[in-house]
Amino acid sequence: MKISKVVFPVGGLGKRFFPITRAIPKEMLGIMDKPLIHYAFEEAMAAGIEKFIFVTRHGKDSIEDYFDYMFAHSEYFDIKIGSVCYVRQNEPLGLGHAVLCAKNLIGNEPFAVMSADDFILHSKSCLSEMIKCYDGSNMVATVSVAPQDVDKYGILDVDREMNKLLVAKSVDEKPSIKDAKSTYAIVGRYLLSHEIFCILENLKPGTGGEIQLTDALLRMIPSHGLVGFKFEGKRFDCGSKEGLLSAILNVANQDKTLHHIIKNFYEEQR
Repeated sequence: MKISKVVFPVGGLGKRFFPITRAIPKEMLGIMDKPLIHYAFEEAMAAGIEKFIFVTRHGKDSIEDYFDYMFAHSEYFDIKIGSVCYVRQNEPLGLGHAVLCAKNLIGNEPFAVMSADDFILHSKSCLSEMIKCYDGSNMVATVSVAPQDVDKYGILDVDREMNKLLVAKSVDEKPSIKDAKSTYAIVGRYLLSHEIFCILENLKPGTGGEIQLTDALLRMIPSHGLVGFKFEGKRFDCGSKEGLLSAILNVANQDKTLHHIIKNFYEEQR
């Protein structure tokens, strides 16, 4: 089933990176020579996405400026120009609300959602691999996390496993260690039915007082199912300082011109 549109929710405040995110959107923080949002864009492009929808807000103009420059200077960037749209999220009311802001640009077709915070280092596009397995059920990228970290994620209650796929019978947003049904956590890649908008429009705030996309996915399980995808590669939570630093070091370590710097640093610490 063809998926041609992606939503990038980029309206968050980036509080964990204050004060720099008072001036620079967290999505514009860099891993080497490219910002996080550039990597997410490349992954979507590799998956065959043709329309890129950014849900943004005030203070995020540098994202628009960056992509304007990319498209105006395609000789410097390995990109094919698709359709890029920007919609405004007046205030950060949660991921579910950010997705809802893109409703009028999606229409009656399935679509993808990607978080630039979740940087996945692998030769394959995670989103592309998900689309290959997509059969109409709502699908989420999943990773197994440490038990003490389940309260940071949406956690699947898995009914059965089929190779890379996890068929879920339920999902819980940020459960306690005691209440978590598994350690399979949702991370920032989604393939969704357009019918999720009907749920989001009538959804009350959930955990943290926000409109949670996880709550909408839960309500849709009886009609659309929910499948977790166990992707290849290493995922970094670049919404945290630790995750961003780790991503930078791993990318540098894979670069033939920079690997020696990492090697020398560790040797100096001995």
